[in-house]
Amino acid sequence: MAKPVAPRKEARDPLRMVTLVAVLVLLAALPFGAQLFELGALTSFATRIVILAIAAASLNLILGYGGLVSFGHAAFYGVGGYVVGILYAHARWNAPIWGFIPGVTDMAITLPLAIVICGLLALVLGAISLRTSGVQFIMITLAFAQMIFFLFVSLKAYGGDDGLSVRRRNDFFGFDVRDDLSFYYIALGFAVLWFWFMARLVNSRFGLVLRGIRQSERRMATIGVSTYRYKLAAYVIAGMGAGLSGALMANYAKFVSPDMLNWMQSGELMIMVILGGVGTLTGPAIGAAVLLTLESVLAAWTEHWAVILGPLLVLVVLFWRGGLNGLIALLRGGRRD
Repeated sequence: MAKPVAPRKEARDPLRMVTLVAVLVLLAALPFGAQLFELGALTSFATRIVILAIAAASLNLILGYGGLVSFGHAAFYGVGGYVVGILYAHARWNAPIWGFIPGVTDMAITLPLAIVICGLLALVLGAISLRTSGVQFIMITLAFAQMIFFLFVSLKAYGGDDGLSVRRRNDFFGFDVRDDLSFYYIALGFAVLWFWFMARLVNSRFGLVLRGIRQSERRMATIGVSTYRYKLAAYVIAGMGAGLSGALMANYAKFVSPDMLNWMQSGELMIMVILGGVGTLTGPAIGAAVLLTLESVLAAWTEHWAVILGPLLVLVVLFWRGGLNGLIALLRGGRRD
């Protein structure tokens, strides 16, 4: 058997590194600019973008790099949110879950727990779903997500259709989590860590194999690669990322509801990935920022904003290969991430 070829290390693009540093500096300075120009709501809006960018990036791992079109990604996003909400509720009620699991209001515990639970859920659902492919895979992920959606709708103890309030954000190492500025930096920190992890992952041997599976799964299986295991591992990691995003969103909004698990939420995450650029590192973040901004601006302009947003998204998909990330690369004369 031929010796595996190590992944080729790409030459560093100085312009890309400078751009990355500049973006991070701008994100760090954004709240101060918002205060300077009396745009207090901008920090809160940016927090929402940052959190959803994590969920979109996790979906991009299986959609963009693995070629797995999942319409059930919101299941992990919503479950991550409900982990925070349920633990907070039991801490407030001073009633352990099932009589022996205490409620928790510490983010250092609730976030890792949400990640682990969503990872285990993704392991179970992925082990079943990944035995199918194509349209069957799309439909089974959608079916599982809807099953979980209706499960939480039926849990009247946790609000059912009305959702569950988290009256106070989870504590986090002495930070003033009630302050939107502090919570913005917490969310931004997690986002930076997640995107760094994604960059390391997709540029590793694992990422190369995943891309190979997307291009030709049969060929990869022929050379001895266990494609099922790689796809399952990617599915679990993607579920964990969505769980992290959902847990952060529950703290940000101080509310969770079955809407977080709805198939429309899965569709919105998919639109973010496609709009920003499928199979690119920065595409999901760009897509999240642009989509949420368009929704906000158009909704303030007209109640029929969806009629305008739809054609705009179609134009991006039809005329700019690689989404907005591809357009940016074209304008600077380079290539996509």
